[in-house]
Amino acid sequence: MSWLERLRDGLSKTRQQINSTAGFLGQDVRDVVTNRLDTIEDLEYALIAADVGRAATEDILEDIRRAEGKNLQQALMDALTLQLEPDARRAEFRKLGFAPDARRTSVDPKGHVVMVIGVNGVGKTTTIAKLGQYYMNRGKSVMFAAGDTFRAAAGAQLGEWGERLGIPVVQGTDGGDPAAVAFDGASARAARGTDLLFIDTAGRLHNKHNLMEELKKVRRVVEKADPAEPSETWLVLDAVTGQNGLQQAKKFHEATPLTGVIVTKLDGTAKGGILVAIVRELGVPIKFIGVGEQADDLQPFDSQEFVRALFDVNIPRE
Repeated sequence: MSWLERLRDGLSKTRQQINSTAGFLGQDVRDVVTNRLDTIEDLEYALIAADVGRAATEDILEDIRRAEGKNLQQALMDALTLQLEPDARRAEFRKLGFAPDARRTSVDPKGHVVMVIGVNGVGKTTTIAKLGQYYMNRGKSVMFAAGDTFRAAAGAQLGEWGERLGIPVVQGTDGGDPAAVAFDGASARAARGTDLLFIDTAGRLHNKHNLMEELKKVRRVVEKADPAEPSETWLVLDAVTGQNGLQQAKKFHEATPLTGVIVTKLDGTAKGGILVAIVRELGVPIKFIGVGEQADDLQPFDSQEFVRALFDVNIPRE
């Protein structure tokens, strides 16, 4: 099964949520806006229920009302794609009818060190393993640093992934200092000239303040060990948590500015619209999305591809 087919199937619950207006998606948008206000109201409720967020929903409906020469589905797809574009300039190009880029076939970190953050239970350690395999398959040398020393067996879990994938893992002791592991990992990466280091981080301490302070400390020590790093900080977010996950993302963003978000478990929720809310409210790009447990179920995010899969449009069947 192709990636697009897996993505389409993974988004089935979100599709069902939005398809409350399915009977009118093929109709001319002007007719719907003028004569079927109840359909617009139903669409508004459906988007909010899918966790698109109220502000983004209002913008989407406004774009639909202004659309000309399109059916409702195409107007909705265009409006969603626009909302998923975090760069204001590129969004403006989309409004003018230009596609700013082709399908994103890869995600290239700006530098060499990527901090991977997120609360426990979102699949952070497994996501790091998938990222390692993704970049190894593209010819990059990769290292891991097992910095989640506060979660029982987290280091052992990442160590097992490293052994399975042939990726070196810098380990600490359970309950030890996460910053020390990050420092050792960053120093080792610089000394060896490894292309990429992914640092696993703590996802839970006894209060949120301590967790955020710990992440700031990890960032500082990495900068000391390897100047100009970490170049990226990626948050792993469980799509099932919806708006609650977005509130978590805001807290992390305040503590250590995010450069990207990875959304996992899209196949287990009707709240796939949370991607729109993330981009809208954080102004941070979605880097990868995941729809399953296999390594290749984590792929670079492309807004047009995502929207096509959501509406099951132009996706070849096996």
